[in-house]
Amino acid sequence: MSIWPQLRRSRTVRAGQATGRVLRCGLMDTMLADLAVSVALCFEHPLDDDRLAAGLARALERVPVFAGRLRTVEGVLEAVCDDTGVPFEVYTVEGTLAEAMGRVTAPGSELVAPLDARAARDGGVPVLTVRVTRTADGGTVLGCSWHHAIGDLHSFMLLLRAWSAAVEGEPLPEAELVDDQDELLAEVLPAEDCGRPGFRLPSTEEAELLAREVAAGPRANRLVQIAFTDAELARMCEEFGAAAGRRLSSGDVLCAHLLSTLRELDGDEAERMLTVPVNVRRWLGLSPALMGNLLSEVHLPHRPEDGPAVLAGALRTALEEFPAAHLNLRANLWFLATLGRARLRDCVPLGFDPAARRFSFSNWSGFGAYAVGFQGRRPVLFSPAANYPIPWVCWTVEGFCGEGRLATVVLPARLAARVRGAEGRAALHRYRRAEDRPPASAAVLPKVI
Repeated sequence: MSIWPQLRRSRTVRAGQATGRVLRCGLMDTMLADLAVSVALCFEHPLDDDRLAAGLARALERVPVFAGRLRTVEGVLEAVCDDTGVPFEVYTVEGTLAEAMGRVTAPGSELVAPLDARAARDGGVPVLTVRVTRTADGGTVLGCSWHHAIGDLHSFMLLLRAWSAAVEGEPLPEAELVDDQDELLAEVLPAEDCGRPGFRLPSTEEAELLAREVAAGPRANRLVQIAFTDAELARMCEEFGAAAGRRLSSGDVLCAHLLSTLRELDGDEAERMLTVPVNVRRWLGLSPALMGNLLSEVHLPHRPEDGPAVLAGALRTALEEFPAAHLNLRANLWFLATLGRARLRDCVPLGFDPAARRFSFSNWSGFGAYAVGFQGRRPVLFSPAANYPIPWVCWTVEGFCGEGRLATVVLPARLAARVRGAEGRAALHRYRRAEDRPPASAAVLPKVI
């Protein structure tokens, strides 16, 4: 018996009308033009692929950029809403949904059709792929991969909510396209920001080192998923908050606990930097329905001797002071414009610095992934798929069935093995108590720590 998916059906989903609208990608969009993002939504019930395809077609009317193509004109990356369409594949697998969920983050799991971002930026391939996988026990995995230049997770969730509404026969939410992101930012950004660009131009030697790191990533690094219960998070909030002398969020304490514990297990006592992406739509008074990449970052130093409560408090302060002290979009635009579009591929985000073990923590909770429904069913698991096998990158979402938090972190193979062992589990779950109800994922996701 094979647990690997078998192709049963393939089609291209289109809205049925091409607006021809051309969106001028911003400098930061262009910086992300070699990256794709892949996610999976898992359902315990079968979903009808014809209804899914029909709903996607309607959603693409509202968000046509996902059915278009990229092109470069005189050095400027553009997204053309030409309704070329989205490849939509249906697979079956003889394994169970639990087995499929256990492979969501595994390289080559085939539950997602990873987008070829570099080919897509030249217009040769789509900017979104969809794969439906049916499991032998009646489950369904909906795998999606999209081009990062088209938008961030917020943008993808706009499409997902429109898709869900179309399938459920509900009114579709708004989704506003940005004709020129750099022009929009020039209008809404404060005249001055922190002045520290979130990108850097590596030397020739460092660029070669980074290229080798990326090439070796699938062999050298491992993705580890860690489930935290609501009770664990509540204890962290109480203890860290008391030590910091202020109220802390679950995201603050989870980030601080993860980073501190991973460094403890790694025996790393050096000062390192933490990068936390921030969705700037609310901070800049922009519409929540706005598509595109509208992210800034908070950058903080971390010393192990400070402890997790100090780090959590510093992160909370930084987020409360945002954007005045940390917004760097105008500095980014200045830096990238000075560099020139021809050299954008040569620079990298500050958060991408594996040699310095800079930790990047993305909080995907609160985006409503578990609230979307298809055919009256909501997902039991939303997870990043095998995205970037680069160490020291972490994404957190709500856990299985929307409970607690699920952290997906990429680590060097040796550290990953230590984290999965008894010592790592005990350290990561030091705030769990014997009387706690185990996370729902424990019964169905044995690979999750």
